[in-house]
Amino acid sequence: MSRHVLTIELKDDGAAIAEYRAYHRRVWPEVVRSLRRAGVKNLAIHILGRRLVMSVETQDNLDYRRIFAAHIASDPRVAEWERLMKGLQRPAPGVAPGEWWAPMESLFDLSTDDQPAEAPGTDRVRRG
Repeated sequence: MSRHVLTIELKDDGAAIAEYRAYHRRVWPEVVRSLRRAGVKNLAIHILGRRLVMSVETQDNLDYRRIFAAHIASDPRVAEWERLMKGLQRPAPGVAPGEWWAPMESLFDLSTDDQPAEAPGTDRVRRG
């Protein structure tokens, strides 16, 4: 399984944020079916203010960009959903021109960390 974490922002508009939230409380069934058929095993979107973070788990060796392209092309209702969502979003600051959902860099993953948990600058000797 491959995991990808991406970010984007919503427009700086309270009505757009409320609309985005409302759509995601009732995601269209065509969208869910299409994502699964395209190879998405799990997808979660988190929000803080206007910032969205999406975590996508895909079948191994599948490029998430190709998965989403196939997803959008799979059904006119899916394309309509994506058009509606894009109308509420804007790229995050600092992304490459033409990029929409921007991949985030992984800084830490507990599942792969083999270092002892210590705060920087702490003494390894415990005092009793």
